[in-house]
Amino acid sequence: MSETISQLSSQDFDANVLQSQTPVLVDFWADWCDPCKRMEPVLEQLAEEMAGKLRVVKLNVQNHPNIANQFKVRGLPTFMLFKNGQVQGTQIGAISKTQLTQFVAKAM
Repeated sequence: MSETISQLSSQDFDANVLQSQTPVLVDFWADWCDPCKRMEPVLEQLAEEMAGKLRVVKLNVQNHPNIANQFKVRGLPTFMLFKNGQVQGTQIGAISKTQLTQFVAKAM
């Protein structure tokens, strides 16, 4: 795990995502998900480029199914952008860095 991306749990999701003053991109993922693994370098780049404007966090749905169920995550990876405690946009599946950047820009 990088210094720019945090790993969240059910216990710290509200404080780090819903109560964040900064927009947060949540990556819902699982260890067995190959597309999730392919997205890691893309997320790293995005987190570094948008440091201070956007936080990027990961939540393992196997370890924290209650949060995944709460937000109706049905496919992996699922990316949700939260701003002021509300979901601003959802993107399902592995996508290019350009597509992810466009999704974030549109949702912010």
